[in-house]
Amino acid sequence: MMPEYVRQKLTLDFGQVSYYLVKRIREYIEESKKDGGIIGLSGGIDSSVTSILLSKATSNFHILLMPSSSTTKKDMEDAMKIIKLTKAEDKYTLVNIDEIVNKFSSAVNTSNNVIIGNIKARVRMILLYAFAQKMNYLVVGTGDKSEIMLGYFTKYGDGGVDVLPIGDLYKTQVRMLGSYLGVPEEIVEKPPSPALWEGQTAEGEIGLDYETIDSILYLKFEEMREPEEIAELTKASLDKVMKIINMVKTSQHKRLPPEIFRLSGRAINSDWRYPRQWG
Repeated sequence: MMPEYVRQKLTLDFGQVSYYLVKRIREYIEESKKDGGIIGLSGGIDSSVTSILLSKATSNFHILLMPSSSTTKKDMEDAMKIIKLTKAEDKYTLVNIDEIVNKFSSAVNTSNNVIIGNIKARVRMILLYAFAQKMNYLVVGTGDKSEIMLGYFTKYGDGGVDVLPIGDLYKTQVRMLGSYLGVPEEIVEKPPSPALWEGQTAEGEIGLDYETIDSILYLKFEEMREPEEIAELTKASLDKVMKIINMVKTSQHKRLPPEIFRLSGRAINSDWRYPRQWG
C-alpha cells in the first residue's frame, strides 16, 4: 500500500510537469542538433505518456510499433489509440520483429524466455537507432524512475536511448500524468508489462504492486528511512522491502557507463568529465 503521506509527496502539479517536460524535450532536440524525435510505442502507460509529450514538443516525430508473438492484441489496440490521440496516422511505422528475433535465438541456440526477451528489447533498440539515423532524429526513451531504479529494463535494449523524459517520475506519477494528458483510463490502469514473453507482468515478477514499490523506493532512497520503518508504513513484509532495496543495489551497473580501469591521471568518467553540451 501507499501511505497517504507518500501519496501527497508524489502528487505534483501535473500541468506544470507536462509544460516543463515538453519544453525540455524540444530544447534537447535542438541542443542535440537533431531534426526531431523517434519513439517506440508499446501501448503501455510509459510509452503512451512519452509519445504524447513528444508530439506536443515537436511536429517532427515518428512512432515505431514493433510487435512480436508475445505482444497482445489489447496492447496493439491501445497503441493505435495513442496513434490517433497524437494525430500520428501518417507518422508511424509497424515492424514485426519475430523473424529477426528468431534468427538471433537460433544463432544462440536457446529457448530461454529471459534471453529471448532481452533479444527482443535489443532488436527494438537497433531498429529505433536505424530509423533515427535515417531521419536525423533523437531516440526518445520511455523508462520511468521506478523501472530505472529497480533495473527493470534491458541493458542496451529499452535502456539504450538518447533521453529519458519521464525518468524522474515514479510509475504512480506517470499514471497521474497520463490521466492529466488524457490517456485512456484502460491504459492508465492496465498492469505494466514489458511483454517480452506471454503472460509477463512487472508486478507479478517483482511480487508487489507499484504503489507499494514506489513507496519503498521513495522512503528508502529519498527520505533515507530504515527498512523496518518502511515495512511498517507500507504494510509490506521486511523481506519484500529488502528485495526492492537489493534490486536497486544489484542493478547499479545498468545505470552507469562501462567501468574503465584507471591507468592515467585522468580516466574517462571518473576524472575526465565535461558538461553534456560543450561550448
